[in-house]
Amino acid sequence: MAEVPEHLLKRSQERRQALGLPTDGDAETPVAADGGGATPPPPPPPPTGGGDTPAADDAAEEPSDSRIPAHLLARSKKRRTTLAGGEDAPEGGGGGGTATAVIAPPVAGITGPGGHTQRLLTVVKSGSIQQTRAEAQDKVHTWPHLVVIEFASMLIMTAALTIFSALVRAPLLGLADFNRTPNPSKAPWYFLGLQELLTMFHPMVAGVTIPGVALGLIALAPFIDKNASIKPTDRKFAIAIFTLFLMMWAVLVIIGSFFRGPGFNFVFPWNDGIFFEL
Repeated sequence: MAEVPEHLLKRSQERRQALGLPTDGDAETPVAADGGGATPPPPPPPPTGGGDTPAADDAAEEPSDSRIPAHLLARSKKRRTTLAGGEDAPEGGGGGGTATAVIAPPVAGITGPGGHTQRLLTVVKSGSIQQTRAEAQDKVHTWPHLVVIEFASMLIMTAALTIFSALVRAPLLGLADFNRTPNPSKAPWYFLGLQELLTMFHPMVAGVTIPGVALGLIALAPFIDKNASIKPTDRKFAIAIFTLFLMMWAVLVIIGSFFRGPGFNFVFPWNDGIFFEL
């Protein structure tokens, strides 16, 4: 609960002295959670020989101020009406008779800011006492979310390689004979794309320039396309560059594997057969 400022306690003490209430320093006026001050207990009734209690001047209407909530203005108007009539209607719909009490009118000269006479210590805005919390972030911990997925991928890849190596025969060839060169002489399948380029361009262009430009474009793609989105529709440049490189290399490997015959000449596999071994 927020501490009541010193000047408000002093004003409350002066008000209680004006109303004839005890001003013990230990008795503090509680502040309601909704910003309204709790109404102090009614003072003792005045002597019976003096007649009616003077009512508040109805003509002295309080000026409308947007800083005072509407329900507080309505309660103040109801209290002035009650003081003028000499009785206080009970709040709520509970049964029982009407409780009457004579309450002293507000003492002239003791007013709040702007000339208002509501018995309030302060009006606290709800937004000023709310605790600011950190915004939620879309992040997860590496363990176990990421590590479990990577470990499962490793197990699946290991199982696939084991099954493939058990089912597909890939025997080693005999010792190389420099007097008998195999025809056609092909590199392993993962180098057939580069060997296919050597049949089309100069070795400097086929072995250095074209692979270097392709790898350079792939390396620069994250710096050119800095979009952090993981949606394919938002990463068109990076996906297009990688797709062009992958398709170009796949076409060269397929041509070198199935469309090259003796002398590394171009042949059709459905006419001359396939000159390719794993």
